[in-house]
Amino acid sequence: MATPDTGAGRPAGWRPAALVAREKQTATGRTLRFDVPGWPGHLPGQHVDVRLTADDGYQAVRSYSLASPAHGTAVELGIQSVPGGEVSPYLADDLPVGAEIEVKGPLGGWFVWNGSSDGSLLLLAGGSGIVPLMAMLRARRDTRYDSPCVLLYSVRDPQEIWYADELHGAEPFLTVRVLYTRRAPAGAARPAGRITAADLQGLPIPADSRCYVCGPTGFVEHSADLLRAAGHPADHIRTERFG
Repeated sequence: MATPDTGAGRPAGWRPAALVAREKQTATGRTLRFDVPGWPGHLPGQHVDVRLTADDGYQAVRSYSLASPAHGTAVELGIQSVPGGEVSPYLADDLPVGAEIEVKGPLGGWFVWNGSSDGSLLLLAGGSGIVPLMAMLRARRDTRYDSPCVLLYSVRDPQEIWYADELHGAEPFLTVRVLYTRRAPAGAARPAGRITAADLQGLPIPADSRCYVCGPTGFVEHSADLLRAAGHPADHIRTERFG
């Protein structure tokens, strides 16, 4: 997997980004695809800053995770619309296709998977925290990595699953387990509830696997504690949180 020019050592300026397509993921979650001329490439797990400018000159800036590995000038973001939010509802549903915003990035060098080794991975996602982890899964698929990879995906109910079709058709190397916290579907083997130590038992990966955790702050802190208690080395656990 080639390492893209991520702009390390030099400031990344604002670039125009034209909305190409919007896809509904959940009732409030959207995937937005932009064309960004001059995009230098990025690593799975990185994010961008998005800047909107109003007619009166007022500007708002927010950070959003990249949802896919780098492919030319294409940039895909995951947007979770927050009720009463200043930016996310507009991006999620109102920004017209063809309209331009500005992006700065790629940003972040800690919560990334660079493909330098074919080691096994354990990914833990809470809600829309799946977005940067999906970039890692897609990158592994594109580079045909066949080492074990497990995704534990915590959502409130079946309607809150992002990338449902793509995860349902996952490649053989990937094990996906959805953990419902509020309402599990009929016939589910696991009752609804937050992630527990039992959910980390018997996974088809070695104990020294690299671990990436992304989601709301409470989910990330709880999950990281469970991973350490289960024997995963602290320096193998990387976390990213929001909210």
